[in-house]
Order: sequence, then structure tokens, then C-alpha cells
Amino acid sequence: MSASPIERTTLSTVTLDGAPSFASVEVRRITIAPDFHVGPHWHNGPVFGTIETGSVNFHVGTGPQTVLRAGDTFTEPANETIVFDATDEGVTFLAWFPMPAGVEPELTMGDAPN
Repeated sequence: MSASPIERTTLSTVTLDGAPSFASVEVRRITIAPDFHVGPHWHNGPVFGTIETGSVNFHVGTGPQTVLRAGDTFTEPANETIVFDATDEGVTFLAWFPMPAGVEPELTMGDAPN
């Protein structure tokens, strides 16, 4: 039997708390200039993403900082402080913003009000 011409690889599996109901998903391609520090921020809903090119210093809440590179995936939980600062390479990534009906994705600068 010959090998399949299609290869599927699971990059990330995320368990969602509760029973979220999403009416839409907005997908964005975002580019951040080299060495630009977005600074602490938070979102009103979860964000799922994958790095296309470059790299970024990333951490969620008080968790460990990690460097994400092309092909890496990430999850930003809703209402958690996120740091997502471009390295000297800059970064381009795809981000998915699932949202309930009537809600637009929002980014708020500063620490999340936990």
C-alpha cells in the first residue's frame, strides 16, 4: 500500500472551560515590527494562533516566558494578562478570535482585572 498524499498533524489541542457558544470566528494576520514591545494586554475572549514568520517573547499571566518561532502555536485565554513582544526578527502570525453573537474581539492594554 502506498503512502497517503495527505499528511495531517495536530499542532495543538485546547480544552475550553465550561460550554462556550461561539457564533463567529474572526481570523487575522498580524505583523509586529522587529523589537516592538506590545506590552501587557488582555482580550475579552480566547485567542488561538500560529506563528508564520519571525519570533516573539510570549507569556500568559505569571507563567514562564517562552520564545515562539515559525510553526509554533499559542493560546491566549480570555481575561488573562498576555505579553507578546516581537524579537529582533519581528513576527507575523495568524490569530483566531472565536466570539459569541453580538460581541466583537477586543484588546485592552494593561493587566487583566483578575
